[in-house]
Amino acid sequence: MAETHRTRLLIIGAGPAGYTAAIYAARAGLAPMVVAGMQPGGQLTITTDVENYPGFAEAIQGPWLMDQMQKQAEHVGAKVMFDLVTAIDLSRRPFRATCDSGDVFEAEAVVIATGAQAKWLGIPGEKELGGFGVSACATCDGFFYRGKDVAVIGGGNSATEEALYLSNLARHVTLVHRRDSLRSEKILQQRLFAKPNVTVLWDTITEEVLADASGRVPVARGLALRHARTSERSELKVDGVFVAIGHAPATALFQGQVGMDAEGYIVTVPGSTRTSVPGVFAAGDVQDRIYRQAVTAAGTGCMAALEAEKFLAAADAETEQVAA
Repeated sequence: MAETHRTRLLIIGAGPAGYTAAIYAARAGLAPMVVAGMQPGGQLTITTDVENYPGFAEAIQGPWLMDQMQKQAEHVGAKVMFDLVTAIDLSRRPFRATCDSGDVFEAEAVVIATGAQAKWLGIPGEKELGGFGVSACATCDGFFYRGKDVAVIGGGNSATEEALYLSNLARHVTLVHRRDSLRSEKILQQRLFAKPNVTVLWDTITEEVLADASGRVPVARGLALRHARTSERSELKVDGVFVAIGHAPATALFQGQVGMDAEGYIVTVPGSTRTSVPGVFAAGDVQDRIYRQAVTAAGTGCMAALEAEKFLAAADAETEQVAA
């Protein structure tokens, strides 16, 4: 039977941003509720070795890290609900969110931490080899390919930046692009073309990520390619594949209710997590189109909780003043 839950702070999303916001808000006595969404734990749940999250000398597993964040949030008093927000009204307070289960949440403040997801090509082998030679984040996983050969697929700023980053780690980087020119900024292209260990394959379509199944688990061994003009087929042998065709923030639910940029990222006040709606805050990849790291998401989650606490304290003081 559907229930109505009332909370001072509703956190939508359960990645590093959402759980960090929950930890700080719970410790501030706000008794936050977290609606975890379709992918509790966020993108880290599909990440294997994590070596760049501070505090761990050895590599840790992404799902384990998110499980620990959830337990920490619950330990300090946050309530995690495994449901999905399907509609929300941010036009007035208390804000009202309706979930897939039929449950309704009424909240005095909201933290949006629904994250973003990498766009994928949808080709054979891509999904199956995710975390085993296929990645969408060079900053996250490039370290594992030091001195090896890698491919980057794409032609915009994301692809060019990934290729430049990897060129400082990998032995050789091949940028595979389906057109005859890049869409990235000219300065980025100049830097890329100046790299002696970078090759660009023009007019080339990636049709499949090839697997090496000789070991304990299959790993990527290369790409099956097709020339866009001649249809000639070839294979490219690489140790790692980085898909860099952009990210899509999970913000469809909030369209028309909070300010967003042209790509759908929620706009926040510089140096803040405040959105265009007082009492609504955005943290993590949902408002970060640049860094998209677990540690930066956690940092903005902390900011959102602290700002929500100040907002609610000011609202309480105003209510008391009116009552007096």
